[in-house]
Amino acid sequence: MTRTFGAQDMSGQLRRVMMRAPGAAMRAAVPAKWHYGPGFDPARAEAQHGALAAMVAATGAEIHWLPSTDDGLSDAIFTQDPSFVTDAGAVLLNMGKPLRRAEPELHRAGYVAMGVPILGQLTADATVESGDCVWVDATTLAIGRGVRSNQAGISALSDMLAPQGITVLGFDLPVWTGPDACLHLMSLISPLAPGLALIYEPLMPYAFWAMLRDRGWLLLRAPESEFIASNGLSLNVLPTAPRDVIMVEGFPKTAALMAAADCHVQTFAGDALCIACEGGPTCLTRPVLRG
Repeated sequence: MTRTFGAQDMSGQLRRVMMRAPGAAMRAAVPAKWHYGPGFDPARAEAQHGALAAMVAATGAEIHWLPSTDDGLSDAIFTQDPSFVTDAGAVLLNMGKPLRRAEPELHRAGYVAMGVPILGQLTADATVESGDCVWVDATTLAIGRGVRSNQAGISALSDMLAPQGITVLGFDLPVWTGPDACLHLMSLISPLAPGLALIYEPLMPYAFWAMLRDRGWLLLRAPESEFIASNGLSLNVLPTAPRDVIMVEGFPKTAALMAAADCHVQTFAGDALCIACEGGPTCLTRPVLRG
């Protein structure tokens, strides 16, 4: 039987994906409330999101669009974070950012529409955002412990996923620019293919970095100048297949580093959307089926 869901890897062929257009919720957003930067422009953000979606669709991936309504959930465009999908079904998470607490229910409705069963859900004080989750392999899930994902959430996911043969490992994240900003584990690593990743080495949790090295991963060190200039978004790279990646334009050194590792790199304008709103192409997509 053909699989219709399952994404226990980070770089396999993207076949089904959940997205949400900025729409009315982002047009009504108060930048200071949402921690959006001075480059925020809702109209340009909508156009830039459309350009990314067109690139994703051109790979052959099926896009399931979550309704984009005037519900006040401006960050709901970042569909990566409220859930993830295992071979046994979707896991609904519990957002560490209070303004995003309603988003997992949007994903629940999306999965019902797509025919994806719900494996479980985090509740109460247990928080994890999927931006903190990195599949090291199909049976090892690394989670960054920090402002958005806490130990209670990591422990709850460990208990939930153990029956599926999945080991969950937690790694401490640095404070960096402070708790109001968005620093996820995936802010520091983008897997590009099995055993290949782009990283910002100075902020990587040492134990996580050492584990990847011990497992034979090739780690490409992202240029510091572009990482700092982009507030980390130069590192937010979406693989649509192994070594086929999409990134925000304007960071040629990072693009060249990946190209030298035999990656095919596509870019789109993201200054008004990704740079301003602290979320790149990986954040704007929730893979439902890979491989």
